[in-house]
Amino acid sequence: MSENLVVRVTDGSFSCHVERPDTPGAYPVIIVLQEIFGVNEGIRSIARNYAMKGYIAVAPDLFWRSGPGLSLSESTEGDWNKGFELYRAFDMDCGVRDIAATIAAARTLAGANGKVGVTGYCMGGLLTFLSAARTDADAFVAYYGGGTDRYLDEAYEIRAPLLYHLAGADAYIGLSAQDAILAALEPLPNAWVHIYPGRDHAFARPNGSHYDENDATLAIRRTDDFFLRHLR
Repeated sequence: MSENLVVRVTDGSFSCHVERPDTPGAYPVIIVLQEIFGVNEGIRSIARNYAMKGYIAVAPDLFWRSGPGLSLSESTEGDWNKGFELYRAFDMDCGVRDIAATIAAARTLAGANGKVGVTGYCMGGLLTFLSAARTDADAFVAYYGGGTDRYLDEAYEIRAPLLYHLAGADAYIGLSAQDAILAALEPLPNAWVHIYPGRDHAFARPNGSHYDENDATLAIRRTDDFFLRHLR
């Protein structure tokens, strides 16, 4: 079941796409953070899959200040250009504050049990890392967050469990950046990093050009086990 959630912040309000399990009950919430393509069909399908697994899934529209309601296609060159344009102009600090507001709203949703996890892909993976350092959600799973290496001085702020997936042959996250991420997270008792050798950026995106079924399935299984352990 899908619905819309409006979250209000100091400079306005934004919408979140919400997917719920079909059966009434008390469920954890997982906040699904977008790539540069907005809350598109790929993100909505991930939210639906979480609802089928027994979570309330909430996908906030993080581009609401500059391009509200965008749903771009990964297969269209013009949409890539638009997505990168929005990404370059995006204020990460504002984005994390929006995520914090979404977490607070998620805890009060009808049918929510108070536990909240955060997961994100690409841009959303970086925002997941930053949210782990700056917000109070209960568990975090980041997929190949480009630019994470620029914020590693915040790793020491991470208290909640964090799972991080890296593509070993990522065109956007080079080996030196991967090594830096590993060096920052491996000493933390509540952080785990998995590297998928030979995989490129967005290997876990359904129907993406770099999608790899075997490693995407492995990453999803690890994510499911992680959220099961920390949110239920």
